[in-house]
Amino acid sequence: MARCADFLVEDPAKLKGLWRRREGPLLLEIGCGKGSFTCALAEQHQDCDVVAIEKVPDAMLLAMERARDMGLRNLRFLDFDAIRLRELFDPGEVSRIYLNFSDPWPKSRDAKFRLTAPAFLRSYADILPPGGEVCFKTDNEALFDWSLQCMKEENWATENVTRDLHAEGICGILTDYERRFMEEGIAIKSVRAVKTERTLDGRAGEPPRLRNAALSDARALQGASTDGGEERRT
Repeated sequence: MARCADFLVEDPAKLKGLWRRREGPLLLEIGCGKGSFTCALAEQHQDCDVVAIEKVPDAMLLAMERARDMGLRNLRFLDFDAIRLRELFDPGEVSRIYLNFSDPWPKSRDAKFRLTAPAFLRSYADILPPGGEVCFKTDNEALFDWSLQCMKEENWATENVTRDLHAEGICGILTDYERRFMEEGIAIKSVRAVKTERTLDGRAGEPPRLRNAALSDARALQGASTDGGEERRT
C-alpha cells in the first residue's frame, strides 16, 4: 500500500471542485475491483482524469499496483461510500459514471445497496451535468430489468439498451469478470442512462422505501457479480 500511496486519495473531500487537472472530462468508476477496466480506461483517455472507488482493500491494492506498473498519472483511487458522492464532487463536476458488474444484492431487504437503486441514481444526478451519463453493465438479467425500471421511474433517458453487448464482436473495454462470463457463454447486458432536465436528484428528497424488490434470477442468489472477488458494500 505504501508503494502505491501516490494513487490513493486519503482525504478526497478536500478535492471537491478541484478534481480536474486535465482538459478532458472527469470519469468515475464505482466498484473498480482489481482495476482492469479502470486502468485501461485511464490509458485510453490520458487527457481525462479518472477516479475509481473501491471498498474491498485487497482488490483496490491490486488495482493500484496495476496502475503503478502501467505508469498511469491520470488515475486516483478512493476508499469511500458511494452514497456520499455529494461530499466529494461539485454539481456537474463528473461527466460519466461507470458501474461494471456491481453486486446484485438479491434480497429485497438489501435492494437499497444496489448501485442502481433510486437513492444512488439521485446522488449521481447531483454530480453529473445535463447530458452526463451512467454506463451500466451486468451479467444478471434480473438486476438489469430492475435497474432499467428504476432509471425509468427516476426520469433518466436510457440509450443503447442491449441484452447481448458483444453479439457482433467485442465492444469497449472488458473487465476480468466480463471475460469470464463471455467464456461461459453468458450474454452481457448494458445501458447508458443520460441525465435530462427531468431526472430526479437530491432536491426531490429521499426516494420511497423499496418494497418487494427481491431479484428472482437464480444466478443473483449466488452473489456472482462481485468484481472484487467477495461480497462488497460499495
